[in-house]
Amino acid sequence: MARRLMIVAAIAVLLAGGAFAVFVLRGSDAPPPPTLSREEPAPDATTTPDAAETPEAGAATWEIATGEETFVGYRVREEFASIGVADAVGRTGDVTGTAEVEGDRITAAELEADMTTLVSDESRRDDALRERGIETARFPGAQFRLTEPVDLTRRTMTTRGELTLHGETRPIRVRVSAQRLGGGDALELAGSAPIAFADFQIEPPSVAGVVTVEDQGRLEFKLRLRPAG
Repeated sequence: MARRLMIVAAIAVLLAGGAFAVFVLRGSDAPPPPTLSREEPAPDATTTPDAAETPEAGAATWEIATGEETFVGYRVREEFASIGVADAVGRTGDVTGTAEVEGDRITAAELEADMTTLVSDESRRDDALRERGIETARFPGAQFRLTEPVDLTRRTMTTRGELTLHGETRPIRVRVSAQRLGGGDALELAGSAPIAFADFQIEPPSVAGVVTVEDQGRLEFKLRLRPAG
């Protein structure tokens, strides 16, 4: 009888883990990494004849544009035993902040994202992250501060910043591309940064023997900014 109860208990654990794995792995149709839009870019400030007379050519403050295609999120690789791997992607459009632009460079930036509004393709995953992993119930916000200037160019560049996530602040390296849009009255940035969970004291929400979440993921973003004021 005792052996039978142990078998039943083991099966129950596997079924529970399997259910968790199924909703975790629904990220198989995850959206692709963010890229710049195909809108016609504005001429670079440094090559525009009257650039010195335009607001974007000199030192100016820009802010995250509300109602635009702006988001911050994560991409994590998960593996389900004997089945395969998939990417889980969650994003939030609740992003605020400002950037200082001088000519064709972003010289400073401070951004904040509301982690409690992260949404993936599975609501149960989103609910689980309130108490596990990034623990959004305990740490509702994430902040980023640019510490190294970055050029406004569609060519992907690497820059540095400080990220506060899960209550921990660490330096990170960010790959980013940028462009001016339309008449130069909007900026768009897209990119990502590798995040080692241990650096931010994050325990990957795995199910032993069923689902394994890698010990690192990627921060992803696409931001639209307009002149402040």
